[in-house]
Amino acid sequence: MDELVKMVADKVGISETQAKQAVETVLDFLKDKLPEPIAGQLDAVLDGDVSGLGDLAGGLGKLFG
Repeated sequence: MDELVKMVADKVGISETQAKQAVETVLDFLKDKLPEPIAGQLDAVLDGDVSGLGDLAGGLGKLFG
């Protein structure tokens, strides 16, 4: 998640503290709206664990297709 926070801070021109709040707000929103199996994998992916990324992508595909 740190990488995403830094990217948001750099692109938007805000402090990393503000960017972290923004990222956490968006993640909370997504976790609330996505089905639990998918929402539960968001933190792992943001922490660099991409082992479940295929499952996440498959779950998202079912939502849209």
